[in-house]
Amino acid sequence: MSETTVPVTRTASVADAPVIAESSTSRGRRARIALRTLQVVLALFYVVASALPKLIAHPSAVEGFDKMGWGSAGMYVIGVLELAGGIALLIPVLQSVAAVALSGLMVGAFVVQLSYFDGENAATPLILIVPLALIAWARRRHNADLLRLVRRRA
Repeated sequence: MSETTVPVTRTASVADAPVIAESSTSRGRRARIALRTLQVVLALFYVVASALPKLIAHPSAVEGFDKMGWGSAGMYVIGVLELAGGIALLIPVLQSVAAVALSGLMVGAFVVQLSYFDGENAATPLILIVPLALIAWARRRHNADLLRLVRRRA
């Protein structure tokens, strides 16, 4: 019986594959610009259109949270979470984690819309999850940087 040897070649894993948003080609540059623009637009949305009305106790926000029975404490907590997530979308080492956290918040918003408001605006959180998932995936390499920072501090 003869043994055949096959040269072992290293196959590229998903982690080794270049991310288009980080490549140096013109396509990669356009993708980086588009992704950064998307992050800025989402950050502005979360800070200005979503968190601010809750943090300044706009009557529409107060009414909604009273209807749910969460009161002003729940309104301020959600407002602070949205504000922190919107800001974190602009900080390179936090971008991916912020997108995942905001996605989780949007899942909760979807459930709340269905439960308390008869699905009136239930599509909005679902629509927002799509670009947040894209950001989380495209910026996933920053998770390793964040993990290194956390380990260094511990």
